Amino acid sequence: MPGSAGEAGAAETEYRPLLFSIAYGMTGSVGDAEDIVQDAFLGLTRARRAGTAIADPKAYLATAVTRLGINYLRSARVRRETYVGDWLPEPVVVPSGGPGPAEHAELADSLSMAFLVLLEALSPVERAVFMLREVFGYGYPDVARITGKTEVNCRQIFARARQRIAAGGQARHIAPPPARRAEGEELARRFFEAAAGGDMDALLGMLAPDVVAQGDGGGKAQALGKPLAGRQQVARLLAGLFRELRALGASVRLAWVNGQPGAVGYDAAGRVFAVFELEVANGVVQAIRGVVNPDKLGHIGPVSDIARLPERD
Repeated sequence: MPGSAGEAGAAETEYRPLLFSIAYGMTGSVGDAEDIVQDAFLGLTRARRAGTAIADPKAYLATAVTRLGINYLRSARVRRETYVGDWLPEPVVVPSGGPGPAEHAELADSLSMAFLVLLEALSPVERAVFMLREVFGYGYPDVARITGKTEVNCRQIFARARQRIAAGGQARHIAPPPARRAEGEELARRFFEAAAGGDMDALLGMLAPDVVAQGDGGGKAQALGKPLAGRQQVARLLAGLFRELRALGASVRLAWVNGQPGAVGYDAAGRVFAVFELEVANGVVQAIRGVVNPDKLGHIGPVSDIARLPERD
């Protein structure tokens, strides 16, 4: 029977990882991505109940998710322009050494925080075209159908978007192969052990000379006001931060964050207060990104208040 619960459930199981990946790549928000995917499935169910024949559910859902993502970005533009401090995406966390939710695991092999930040420079349609083509490998005819543009227009949009991304800097958005992943995980383990133990020499040896630290507190939690660059400065920042965390009984657990090695910070009661992503290349840490905005951590678990700033009247 068209529109049956069994048929819809099968489609949801099969396509949800891809759909979540597209929605998250468009929004940079785990919660909003999940809402968009759910709305797309509801639309599919309504269409079937209305008697509409859906020959290709995957294409229907991918189109719905992409167009909902475009609408989301258009409405979110003003919020992004007034965001307090540096903006980073909500982290997608997969536990180190074990599988995470399928939709999160697939996404974690696609987009890094650095790449998502670069995508912020694109218009909503440019972002959709670029992601569908560059990240998910859709051909131009499919990109045109999904976005409602002509194939020629999509080629032009993609070329323009690629130029803007290149101007913003190179970002490693594809997760490393298994051997490199193992190296990255081992480096992350030594890195966070050195930070937790206050071992400055070890930290300095694992940081690139031009390493950059970036934080996202959203004006609601203590974070860097602007990116901090340089091996000595970043090492001192980390040593001071982890000294305070030790005094508070906090700890970190290794994780994969957006396909990169990282860790989740927990307070003494086991509540999340931060997520750290490491950008690793050539055997050293090139960048450290920390998300402490409590609004971006709730999907991981109960959120701590140890980094939260007092609310303003």
